[in-house]
Amino acid sequence: MAKEKTPVTAAIRQLRAEKVAFIDHLYAYQEKGGTAVSSHELGVDEHAVIKTLVMEDESRSPLIVLMHGDLQVSTKELARVIGVKQVSPCTADVAQKQSGYQVGGTSPFGTRNRMRVYMEESIATLTRIYINGGKRGYLVEMSPADLVRVLKPHLVKVGIR
Repeated sequence: MAKEKTPVTAAIRQLRAEKVAFIDHLYAYQEKGGTAVSSHELGVDEHAVIKTLVMEDESRSPLIVLMHGDLQVSTKELARVIGVKQVSPCTADVAQKQSGYQVGGTSPFGTRNRMRVYMEESIATLTRIYINGGKRGYLVEMSPADLVRVLKPHLVKVGIR
């Protein structure tokens, strides 16, 4: 079986430009499968698979939240921490328009529009993370230190089981 070629997405272009070392992981994408499917396909802990969520505040200002695959975001706590009245998930159309990526393939790297990035602080303590490379069925493995260096996210503690 021939090895599939690395997709060249806006995310990959940014990672290469920033000289980030990463490993490609292609897998069989499953609609609405989420991080449970990708972690199973890659044989890694779902806690190390990082989801990229596009949300918005009450003024419809978009933002990105990076969260462990096995946790949810407390939008109430996030709103309190970042000083807004409320935070809610964007519609798929808005998320795609803001990020430039199809939902299920959203990467925090190489987004169409610049957005504030908030990251669950415990992600930075992991040895390796698996995060979307800008295409459905494609994760990149990298050091969380590189993610922090490139994205300069605001660290928050808003994850819930």
